[in-house]
Amino acid sequence: MSDNSAKKKAGGLGRGLNALITGQYDRKAPEQTETTSSTLSAVNTIADISLNQIETNPFQPRTHFDQVALEELAESIRIQGIIQPITVRQLSAEAYQLISGERRYQAAKMAGLETIPAYIRKADDQQMLEMALIENIQRENLNAIEIALSYQRLLSECSLKQEELGERVGKKRTTVTNYLRLLKLPPDIQIGIRDNLISMGHARAVINIDDVDKQLEVYRKIVNEELSVRKVEELVRNINLANKKPDPQTKLDLHPLENEVKRVESRLSSYFGTRIHVKASPEGKGEIKIPFVSVDELNRILEILNYA
Repeated sequence: MSDNSAKKKAGGLGRGLNALITGQYDRKAPEQTETTSSTLSAVNTIADISLNQIETNPFQPRTHFDQVALEELAESIRIQGIIQPITVRQLSAEAYQLISGERRYQAAKMAGLETIPAYIRKADDQQMLEMALIENIQRENLNAIEIALSYQRLLSECSLKQEELGERVGKKRTTVTNYLRLLKLPPDIQIGIRDNLISMGHARAVINIDDVDKQLEVYRKIVNEELSVRKVEELVRNINLANKKPDPQTKLDLHPLENEVKRVESRLSSYFGTRIHVKASPEGKGEIKIPFVSVDELNRILEILNYA
């Protein structure tokens, strides 16, 4: 095989790899890949970068890395190397900032590597935040609270609506809403979710209790008695029934419908992300109340109804 043929094949392979990462061929990439210490590296290319030249991502949504898992990843890297490049943006000729792949970056340092393969992207601060959040949501083993906080940051700091957010992360709007509702729980319960003391299913049931003290009481009961999600849902229904003031007009004849109405209330509350009130009479008449506390909350509900 001639040198020219080898070069052509190598160039074709490089261009194909670049196409897989960027989603399209960059016709200028082969001409831009050569860099010196005085010039910026080519954007949308992969290069081996010194770990000392990379700073961590200030927008990193991950707040906790499991040390044992990190050490296991470091050992894997010592044996097999880095299989998937990290993603960075270039700040200057010899300075980069991590966009995604912090676990690989930290594990590579633990493994004693001096360089790491990195895909170089162009991004401003908002794009950095959005890419870091979405990459972590989709690819890291985040706990439910970290996911909820990431969703909240995407909504507030990247100016996304819930529907747009759902499309970006590949989730239904109701799923996004259920995660965001977790942030309304008291800090003690949020910590319990983060530390896997209770599941998201437990939390979704507890959030349907209006009283914070009762929420904490049920939370402690879940942890101490290791209650199942179904048992907690039943407990919450009984608490809400006991706290509900009887309506004189429906008190005598509502008992055949009571349990079904409560089930409907619970399902609607989960769907809309707010406490829904359902009234029904023995004749089948009634009403559904959807409360809201702000214009933003009203707009969110209208979006769910596909009204806005």
